Amino acid sequence: MSEKITGHQDATSDETSEFVTTVIAGQLFGIPVLKVQDVLGPQRITHIPLAPDWIAGALNLRGRIVTAIDVRSRLGLPKSEKAQPVSIVVEHNTELYSLLVDEVGEVMSFPAAAIEPNPTTLDAAWREISTGIVRLDERLLVIVDVARMFDLAQLEAA
Repeated sequence: MSEKITGHQDATSDETSEFVTTVIAGQLFGIPVLKVQDVLGPQRITHIPLAPDWIAGALNLRGRIVTAIDVRSRLGLPKSEKAQPVSIVVEHNTELYSLLVDEVGEVMSFPAAAIEPNPTTLDAAWREISTGIVRLDERLLVIVDVARMFDLAQLEAA
């Protein structure tokens, strides 16, 4: 997954950002490395009665109960044909959450100047959880704002 960044870059900026890359419904996403606590293979998830559709359930991570978020459902996408999603464990407000995604890729670093604002043509659900994009050779990396993933006020209004 060693794709080149395209677009304009400011050669004077030394600041870089690192992201764990994931794929959801064929779209490349980046989650800030500093938010990621763990990457897990398929897990046994226990259903939580009366929970919203986007909450897949709960899993046990070394004795700690972690809420599993179905990112496809959160984005209004259909269920995957892939039998078992993989988990990226992130921290939000001192709690751990497992984001269920289709695939986990590699860690990629980008100069701050490579990060652009969300284009207006980006799907509204993806724009809602994104802080920006990075243009790669043949695709876009959508940068996920973990806090926006859990914005319950927006979810309840939808």
